[in-house]
Amino acid sequence: MSAATTRSRTPDRLCAEAVDLARSAAEEAAAPGVVGEHVSAVAEGDRVVTHFFECKEMGYRGWRWAVTVTRASRAKVVTLDETVLLPGPDSLLAPEWVPWSERLRPGDMGPGDLLPTEADDLRLEPGYAGEDAGDEAPAGTVPAEALAYPELTDDTEPLDLTETPYEPTATPDSPAAPATESPAVPTRSTIAAVAEELGLRRARVLSRYGLHIAADRWDESFGAKTPMAQAAPAPCVSCGFLLPLAGSLRQAFGVCANEFSPADGHIVSLSYGCGGHSEAAVMPKPLRPPPPVLDSMGADAFPLRPAPDSGSVPLGDGSPEDLGHS
Repeated sequence: MSAATTRSRTPDRLCAEAVDLARSAAEEAAAPGVVGEHVSAVAEGDRVVTHFFECKEMGYRGWRWAVTVTRASRAKVVTLDETVLLPGPDSLLAPEWVPWSERLRPGDMGPGDLLPTEADDLRLEPGYAGEDAGDEAPAGTVPAEALAYPELTDDTEPLDLTETPYEPTATPDSPAAPATESPAVPTRSTIAAVAEELGLRRARVLSRYGLHIAADRWDESFGAKTPMAQAAPAPCVSCGFLLPLAGSLRQAFGVCANEFSPADGHIVSLSYGCGGHSEAAVMPKPLRPPPPVLDSMGADAFPLRPAPDSGSVPLGDGSPEDLGHS
């Protein structure tokens, strides 16, 4: 065990008594009237002591002024080391800084925001492979410029198509002429260009890990364990409003197209369900009333003049006064 570790951590007496020196240093560094009472003195090492004072600055509740003093070996003069403002055990601190990649949550993006994706994102993998535009051409290929037609000028002699070129034939005394090698067909384009023509040119696509975490996220929002699915009359797999997905995820997910469903426009699990199922409760067609029957053959008797006894008051032998008429 070294001698440094066996020394006492008791504050040096001369350094611990230099409270006035530490206070004057704190008041010089701080604004007037913000240095409070002396709190404590802590030994930082041999003949090194830090004095703590209360901070009365508004907005720094619980903070303390820390003034470190020291002295040389066998010296009686205490000198100033440093003065800083440090948080105390009850101080008000800002929350720990979190990188934006960990602080971002779904729904935080707005119009015009850009979300960069890391080059080694586990959710993505290369979408296509092939040589880039700057790569060298494969061996055995002929540049396209070499196969271009020559430029014709006024001095170019016309080609006589009536002459038949001489072709040597093989005889028993002379061997056949060596066959000339035909030039290799040049590459029409790179793999990236072909992928672009087919609509497949994406630098990166979802990896298996990306598919799995997306499926877990969708199943948590619109899956079989949600309260809506537990009370549904039938799952989405038999609903007519379900639009299937493409690729491997079509075996487990689809898109809801029922405008009255809470999952309209969302990706739902095939085991999800709601009360808007297309076959849950089919409404019967209303009964149509029969057409009216008109009798155009018969005739109803209708008098031209009312009968004498057709009034509301029957005629009798009484006078008009008896009937209430004057």
